[in-house]
Amino acid sequence: MPIEILMPALSPTMEEGTLAKWLVKEGDTVSSGDILAEIETDKATMEFEAVDEGTVGKILIEAGAEGVKVNTPIAVMLEEGESADDIGDVSPAPKPVDQPTETAPATPASPPAGGYSGEEAAPKTTGGGSSGGTRVFATPLARRIAADKGLDLSQVKGSGPHGRIVKADVEAARPGKADAPSAEAASAPAAKKADATVMPAGPSTEAVMKMYADRDYQEVKLDGMRRTVASRLTEAKQTIPHFYLRRDIKLDALLKFRSQLNTQLEGRGVKLSVNDFIIKASALALQTVPDANAVWAADRLLKLKPSDVAVAVAVDGGLFTPVLKDAEMKSLSALSAEMKDLAKRARDRKLAPHEYVGGSFAISNLGMFGIDNFDAVINPPHGAILAVGAGVKKPVVGADGELTVATIMSVTLSVDHRVIDGALGAELLKAIVENLENPMMMLA
Repeated sequence: MPIEILMPALSPTMEEGTLAKWLVKEGDTVSSGDILAEIETDKATMEFEAVDEGTVGKILIEAGAEGVKVNTPIAVMLEEGESADDIGDVSPAPKPVDQPTETAPATPASPPAGGYSGEEAAPKTTGGGSSGGTRVFATPLARRIAADKGLDLSQVKGSGPHGRIVKADVEAARPGKADAPSAEAASAPAAKKADATVMPAGPSTEAVMKMYADRDYQEVKLDGMRRTVASRLTEAKQTIPHFYLRRDIKLDALLKFRSQLNTQLEGRGVKLSVNDFIIKASALALQTVPDANAVWAADRLLKLKPSDVAVAVAVDGGLFTPVLKDAEMKSLSALSAEMKDLAKRARDRKLAPHEYVGGSFAISNLGMFGIDNFDAVINPPHGAILAVGAGVKKPVVGADGELTVATIMSVTLSVDHRVIDGALGAELLKAIVENLENPMMMLA
């Protein structure tokens, strides 16, 4: 039976995308892993791979189409022995997401199996189907091989997108041998459905346009990134109980140390920025105050062991927050090189989802724009974000009571009170300040 290929969710926040380019045409034979198309998500342009083998029978959505909803059929794949006459009528309309039954554990709504139709992924009741009424996602070829081998697909762990069972999984499985369920799956309770909450809404589009009917203006269409930024930041401010901690940091010792290091590293083509030191200082502070290295997970906290630090990068029409993983383990020069690479690819919209998803702590630096201080919005599920202002020469009273001049940088730590209490947040910020005011400590 022909398989509908659906518009996939290629990033965690993607609801629709642009089908930028087809890399196959009708009649082409494809194998698992072949690139079918390039799709522009709300964050980047990504390649979409085939998860099974077959022939491209019909392309439903032309290249360049914008606003294609996730789960919309974009093409039809034919299996061996099938022809275009077997396709029938296929409508390029979004497929509804299956609702969990009362007996099935609740799972987050997501498009089925990496862009392949959930109808075709559903198990048969015979020959490698499901057991106990539990829905199993598998490719038609995997189901056929499972039936020949006498395998129960509900006992096979899928390695395809969203856990979908593919050909390689059933070929590697042995009859009567079940894959051991993960500890996480065994211990995770069914997710509780949150009570619907009515969020306050602003004036309608029509009402706002009416206000400015007699004024000259340009209407700017929202792209996927702008919609995502608006949605997530509105959610963050409405659902996260922010509180703010502020400190001034004396930068003179760091600036002198940075200048010395850059002179010594010039031959290697390395130039450290103040932001590289801030990343390192934050990563080490999360190790010093491990209880603050945590994220909010609906009904629990997740305390991370590594320091995965996200850094906000401005791009045309929005921003990315690429994550530097295990930042506490990396040298300043390694962090500098990685940050430059991530920032460049963020501006080119070439980051993969795993490069901007995750982290427990974020940094937003507007100092290069001359901003003295500001309050940043927490990026859920992070526990905190550090807003960094410019280093400015100011008069200060020294330890001996004498008036002197120092370079002062103002920072504000925005904290999720569900994750980090006031005293804990103050302890974290103190550790960051100590690292930056005593930069040699970060190399010890």
